[in-house]
Amino acid sequence: MAALRAGKTNNEADQPSSPVLRFGADKPLKLDAGTLLSPFQIAYQTYGTLNDARSNAILVCHALTGDQHVANTNPVTGKPGWWEVLIGPGRIIDTNRFFVICSNVIGGCLGSTGPASTNPATGKPYGLDLPVITIRDMVRAQQMLIDHFGIEKLFCVLGGSMGGMQVLEWASSYPERVFSALPIATGARHSSQNIAFHEVGRQAVMADPDWHGGKYFENGKRPEKGLAVARMAAHITYLSEAALHRKFGRNLQDREALTFGFDADFQIESYLRHQGMTFVDRFDANSYLYMTRSMDYFDLAADHGGRLADAFAGTKTRFCLVSFTSDWLFPTEESRSIVHALNAAGASVSFVEIETDRGHDAFLLDEPELFAAINGFIGSAARARGLSA
Repeated sequence: MAALRAGKTNNEADQPSSPVLRFGADKPLKLDAGTLLSPFQIAYQTYGTLNDARSNAILVCHALTGDQHVANTNPVTGKPGWWEVLIGPGRIIDTNRFFVICSNVIGGCLGSTGPASTNPATGKPYGLDLPVITIRDMVRAQQMLIDHFGIEKLFCVLGGSMGGMQVLEWASSYPERVFSALPIATGARHSSQNIAFHEVGRQAVMADPDWHGGKYFENGKRPEKGLAVARMAAHITYLSEAALHRKFGRNLQDREALTFGFDADFQIESYLRHQGMTFVDRFDANSYLYMTRSMDYFDLAADHGGRLADAFAGTKTRFCLVSFTSDWLFPTEESRSIVHALNAAGASVSFVEIETDRGHDAFLLDEPELFAAINGFIGSAARARGLSA
């Protein structure tokens, strides 16, 4: 079954189980690396109906290991969409009311051009021949997708973690095209600690003998062990000590006593191993390198002379930022610094810090206070935009 899913993931890179928009040589994607990506494609999903005024569109931006399948069954895993608790008919982001778009980011592995995609120049997967992708590159590509739908201004752009970085980039690069922005559990730049964790993950992948310098598909291999270890290390950062203690403590895994060996004696060990093993079935190792690098390179203030407020100068976008008390990957002070910058820029901004012990991943979970904050902000913005309930 795992091998079947692995093959499915590889197939999704070129022929995704979702709509795909292809751009030819006449519409290249300009990359921050100083090159042009052409041809390229964007895989996406939409939910709901775009109104006649094209004013009810919401763009959802996914996190590092997410994809376009935000509110439908994932074709690789068979699991529900990663934000179905929030998006769908009658839900807080009501697809009977809004037209929701979610695309796989450039550099991803579920249909948008990434390292697992076929390089038309060689007929083989790009591997590391794909230029390094930045958050701004992802947003440029999304902007071309939005143009395809004839949407001049998005009603809202929202997302968490790496998705929140994309939201901030949208609001900074295309302020006239974003009516409201909802960045959740994110920051205006990656911290040194976060870069360090990502580097551990990348080194785990590249140290796997089956990585083959990024050409593992050509060698009929996949660096599963390295990618699994990378996922295990990263997954710890998505949780909190309190949540780990509450869920696992020092409980043993299916045994009455320590084995005095190196099997998974503790439940937390078994849990992390499971997370690693299931991850390699649905994600491409090179894409993991590219996605983590894009987050490491993100620094919105550096792009504006070191002053974050200048990234939002003159903006008329309405903002709501959300953080979680137990999130040590993107702690509350990260969101607060963005709020201060928005205040300095004279922007309309609200801020919610949610008390929870569920860590960074709280934005993906059934968190009532988060839903209440999103519901209130979306409702207020909809009234201001003239969208009827």
